[in-house]
Amino acid sequence: MKIAFYSSKPYEKSFLEAANAAHELVYLDARLSGATAELARGISAVSIFVGDDASAPVLRTLYANGTRLLALRSAGFNHVDVAEAARLGITIARVPAYSPYAVAEHAVGLMLTLNRKFHRAYARVREQNFALDGLMGFDMHGKTAGVIGTGKIGESVCAILRGFGCRVLAFDPEKNPACEALGVQYVPLVELYAMSDIVTLHCPLTPATRHLINAAALTAMKPGVMLINTSRGAVIDTRALIAALKHGHVGSVGLDVYEEEGDLFFKDLSAEVIQDDVFVRLLTFPNVLITAHQGFFTREACEAIAQTTMDNVTGFERSGAAGVPETNLVSTKLLK
Repeated sequence: MKIAFYSSKPYEKSFLEAANAAHELVYLDARLSGATAELARGISAVSIFVGDDASAPVLRTLYANGTRLLALRSAGFNHVDVAEAARLGITIARVPAYSPYAVAEHAVGLMLTLNRKFHRAYARVREQNFALDGLMGFDMHGKTAGVIGTGKIGESVCAILRGFGCRVLAFDPEKNPACEALGVQYVPLVELYAMSDIVTLHCPLTPATRHLINAAALTAMKPGVMLINTSRGAVIDTRALIAALKHGHVGSVGLDVYEEEGDLFFKDLSAEVIQDDVFVRLLTFPNVLITAHQGFFTREACEAIAQTTMDNVTGFERSGAAGVPETNLVSTKLLK
């Protein structure tokens, strides 16, 4: 089967080729969009990443050109018009789990860096400045952390934070027994906001979670709260976050995702002027740490993403949608 990989990066190719059985792989540097959908003409399987555009018009173009399978190299599918894909008859397969530890460890790494100012200390020592002023942090032990979303990633975060000696509160419509066994306490969001020294987001982006962290939510949080987001950018209302940072209510922020990251992340823009004024404003805060959607970026995770993606394509080639594990299929029922 011929597969077109949009937004393909050099680091992916060795993993995809190692996982490939007998498919023909076509690597496209371009993001999937209305302007680039024609590149997949005659190719029945298209694979996309988180920054690609699989909106209704793009899907219609893909379908007209012969695409019948959309193989996501991600767990999230908020960039796909699932309802339109179902109407057209395009099967959507995803990678529901690759390495929850990768994202969880990155989230906790952001916490530790913001708390103990590792990034600032590194820059100082490089300039032979060994003063400690401005680098004071706090003990994680004994602090209260609020985890929003307790799937596999959230569960891993809870385990790490409990290991640090944190009290862990959680919010999720469905309680995870493994988290409860760790001593995690499920509480309403308003209580989580009021009690948590650290709030970390691990929920999918759905209509219910879009701008979940808005002006009202930020106001309800403890003064000086640390906010971490390694889920999806639009879970946070960025303009409301900037206002809370300006007023000093939010103590520090660690972001691995951003609402409008599609025009920024996974590219080298070091020689360009960034046109996104909201993102540029975020960069001006000394208490904001941003990484470019690298939470997933471990060898183990990349191997798992490549293997599951290729397995999904092989299963589809053999038996259509029935050949893809049900847990890997994306349907409209997941939107509810």
